Amino acid sequence: MLPQDLAPERAAGDRLTLGRSVALFRAFRVEQTDPARFYGALADDSVALLRRWLPLGGAAVLDIGGGPGYFADAFTRAGARYAGLEPDAGELTARGGATGNTVRGSGLQLPVADGSVDLAFSSNVLEHVPDPRRMAEEMLRVTRPGGVVFLSWTPWLSPWGGHETSPWHYLGGRRAADRYARRTGHRPKNDVGHSLFPCPVGPMLRWARAAEDRGAAEVLAVLPRYHPSWAHWVMRVPGLREVASWNAVIVLRAGRR
Repeated sequence: MLPQDLAPERAAGDRLTLGRSVALFRAFRVEQTDPARFYGALADDSVALLRRWLPLGGAAVLDIGGGPGYFADAFTRAGARYAGLEPDAGELTARGGATGNTVRGSGLQLPVADGSVDLAFSSNVLEHVPDPRRMAEEMLRVTRPGGVVFLSWTPWLSPWGGHETSPWHYLGGRRAADRYARRTGHRPKNDVGHSLFPCPVGPMLRWARAAEDRGAAEVLAVLPRYHPSWAHWVMRVPGLREVASWNAVIVLRAGRR
């Protein structure tokens, strides 16, 4: 069963404040125009969040969809041994050059040995693969028993579910993408059915429960990434969490394979 009382959250709950949420949402507003500000802040925040579940000093980290290197910088500053995997060549060079220790590859078939990393991490990736549960299984596969898997993504029904086509995705993803193309003269980067796929919270929670049932993982936390700790209850309410979570997180401790 998913935990209703998450001790790690209480231990560090004072850090998940309303001020933190406001700062992240302010940074999010300039994601398109100033990505360094948003992704740098998000990477630093992610590292701080992860420390409640494992020490990062010396940890072997695999970042799936690591992009141009903001997360690489944050994990390296924390003392982790970082390796990134990114399918998009444009993302790899978005800051002017490819990031060291990052290779091209697919999250659906990780080129990594079983049980070889302490942390398998993905930030805002699941909604960009056609089979998110397969990617989650791959992340479990490559994580050593006792290691941590961190999954974060934007649910389809959240206000930003359509990414740059939001909020028109509420009227249909293809319609929203076509509207964007008419207005701008080009298809959106996050084009539904090609580079963006609906990824609701419910199916991922069912996958996590099934992983627990077979002993492959223990669910450590389910939370809305940007919310203060007192608002985490929204993840316990089916339906509401699809809209109100904005960005969903599932954290697991890997078990036997």
